[in-house]
Amino acid sequence: MSAPNKSYDPVEVATLKVEYLQGVVADAIAAFIAARTGEDLKDARIAHAGDRSPLSLANREIGALPPAAKAEAGKRVAAARQEINQALADAQERVDVADEARVVQEERVDVTLPMRRRPVGARHPLTTLRDRIADLFIGMGYEVAEGPELENEWFNFDALNIGVDHPARSTADTFYIAPEGSGLVLRTHTSPVQARTMLTQQPPIYVICPGRTYRTDELDATHTPVFGQVEGLVIDRGVTMAHLKGTLDHFATSMFGEGIVTRLRPSFFPFTEPSAEVDLKCFRCKGADSTCRTCGGQGWIEWGGCGMVNPKVLVACGIDTSEFSGFAFGMGLERTLMFRHGVTDMRDIVEGDVRFTSAFGMEV
Repeated sequence: MSAPNKSYDPVEVATLKVEYLQGVVADAIAAFIAARTGEDLKDARIAHAGDRSPLSLANREIGALPPAAKAEAGKRVAAARQEINQALADAQERVDVADEARVVQEERVDVTLPMRRRPVGARHPLTTLRDRIADLFIGMGYEVAEGPELENEWFNFDALNIGVDHPARSTADTFYIAPEGSGLVLRTHTSPVQARTMLTQQPPIYVICPGRTYRTDELDATHTPVFGQVEGLVIDRGVTMAHLKGTLDHFATSMFGEGIVTRLRPSFFPFTEPSAEVDLKCFRCKGADSTCRTCGGQGWIEWGGCGMVNPKVLVACGIDTSEFSGFAFGMGLERTLMFRHGVTDMRDIVEGDVRFTSAFGMEV
């Protein structure tokens, strides 16, 4: 059996030679001196004083030496480590001073400059959107019509062919004003404005009716008891569904960009006949992505309702149905805003947080 080699010379281990350790120290000092920022010094420290640095690797070789050689090798490595640590400390002090001076210069504030003590205001995005839509239709020859939010039942329901037994007239959907039998409601849509317009103006009629409406819905991410609507009404000679479709396509393109059109799906509303739901071509995928989360891969998104004005409504408002016909449409302002700007929660629109409103600025 062989005995331990007690005469093993540590000088023969390359990484423990005096010349090698001196080179390691010189490289480390040079790297520390070259560092100009804290990030540079961090990289240099890892390279020359870290766990995988040449000095650390040399230190691991000591364990393989015989006991008689370990002491001398340990002194060499310790001396080299002390020099490197001292150089690192000097470099750290220098870099810290330089970093502080740079931060002071970069973040310097001229306190003599005037400041705005009042934050910049912002219009509510619903107001901006309503005005934008009104301007669009005014440019097409329409007028803006308005009416009271506290409305008579006759205008809100009867004039629009909504019978007394219709579910929309129940207290589950409509806010009635006390006392019972007053005949007053908070309007559930802006259609009463259309009825008032037909009673006070002679055809041809081209109006857009934006406004606030009320329904007994709970406030959540997709519903609110107070919401905005915009409705359009056209009464003229020879008006057809083709005119309605062209108007809706132009409206959609103006709101959501080129290439966005509408489609009409058969539906039922008491005040229009025939009636249709208005679908909007998906403004995210343009109908080309079967995995689109916005439209569910269908390529279309429900936007509002429309149709030809029911002759019963025209008669109730004194319009000669043998001479005139018309179309009407209606969309929610909040829904349109959510589509245009990617708003996912309707509560953000109505809760009055200035951080939400300020993002839209002061567009007029």
